[in-house]
Amino acid sequence: MSSIKLKAKADGDTVEVKALMTHPMETGQRKDKKTGELVPAHFISEIVVTAGDKTVMTANWGASVSKNPYLAFNYAGKAGDKVKLTWKDNKGETDSAETDAA
Repeated sequence: MSSIKLKAKADGDTVEVKALMTHPMETGQRKDKKTGELVPAHFISEIVVTAGDKTVMTANWGASVSKNPYLAFNYAGKAGDKVKLTWKDNKGETDSAETDAA
C-alpha cells in the first residue's frame, strides 16, 4: 500500500496536483517521553513529480516539514497526463504513486 494519496485535475492547459504523504517526519531533536532518548531523524528529503517523461517539479525538503505533509502545485499540462510522484527520505526509503490527470 502506498503512503501517498495523489490527485491530478486538468483545467484547460493547467494541471493541479495534490498529494498527501503519510510519513513521521522526525527532526531528530524530539525526545522520547518514556526513555528520554532522542528520536532519530527520519524525514522526506526529496520529491520528484513527472508528467509523462518530463519532470514538472522537484522539491528538496528538510527536517522542519510537518508530519504527513501535504503538497499542492500547478503545472502547464493537459487531461490524460500520467502524473507520478516519488519521494525519498534521509534513510534511503522511497515510495511513489501514479495517476492520470482527469
